[in-house]
Amino acid sequence: MIIRPAGPGDHDRLAQIWLESWYSTGLKSLFDPGPDMLRTRIPEEIAKGWKLYAAEEAGEIVAMLALQPRNFYLDQLWVAPAHQGRGIGRKLLDFTRKQFPDEIWLRCVVENAPAWAWYEREGFRFEGEETVPPSNLRMRRYRWTR
Repeated sequence: MIIRPAGPGDHDRLAQIWLESWYSTGLKSLFDPGPDMLRTRIPEEIAKGWKLYAAEEAGEIVAMLALQPRNFYLDQLWVAPAHQGRGIGRKLLDFTRKQFPDEIWLRCVVENAPAWAWYEREGFRFEGEETVPPSNLRMRRYRWTR
């Protein structure tokens, strides 16, 4: 697997992975961003400072990672459902730790217990909860430090 900076030609595939991965959590009824919202959001977030990465295996994009370097924030980490459970998320997290070797923080939807439990197993500490736009869902805030 390679992790590389994503270009504009990757945005549609990354939005598709993001949407399918979100739906795979079973939380679509809480918030359904739909494909148009995510396709629009990607370039907007890049303009605000996102560093967007695509993870590829055999020439196929299988995951996305979005980081905000100015504040050590792991904004999005999504693995295509057909590729989940194979260690891709851990490789993306290892890549993130190389980008931010001293500190990383993130948010995870309260109802997505498998995701936040995974981050806890990976050494992230729970710091609190908050409501975050654009979904206005309750999020658990986590931080990892060296």
